[in-house]
Amino acid sequence: MIILIAAVAENNALGKNNDLLWHLPNDFKHFKETTSGHHIIMGRKTFESFPKPLPNRTHIIITRQKDYHYNGCIVVQNIEKAIWACPKEEDIYIIGGGEIYKQSISIADKLEITLVHHTFEADVFFPEIDLTVWKLTSEIFCPKDEKHLYDYTFQTFIRKK
Repeated sequence: MIILIAAVAENNALGKNNDLLWHLPNDFKHFKETTSGHHIIMGRKTFESFPKPLPNRTHIIITRQKDYHYNGCIVVQNIEKAIWACPKEEDIYIIGGGEIYKQSISIADKLEITLVHHTFEADVFFPEIDLTVWKLTSEIFCPKDEKHLYDYTFQTFIRKK
């Protein structure tokens, strides 16, 4: 199964200046628990926004740079090669950024979205979720608190048959 996982603002904002727009510890925990032990696909800029590779995951980095290399990571030139590099029987998580989401939403089976109930100024956006294509199957609302500045909702969408 090909799964896009993202934290997305109400205006589809993902980030600005190669950084996140919010800090939601429970979303980080959800991301870690969901993707741990799996192959994760991302663009080069997303990968370079991490201080180091994420533990217990196989990183597949998509870049147009022919000589790009990072020890312990698989580097490919496009989304098709990234998916081909993953075991066929396992779930694959696509973790961004905006351009990679745009290229892969049409082939995804599932969306794991953390909807942040706020709008932000951004330079990277998640593609529109077309509800004629996607069915919302799960929603868990989480109110803001002392560790979370914004209300947010964990949402799961499955591609309609």
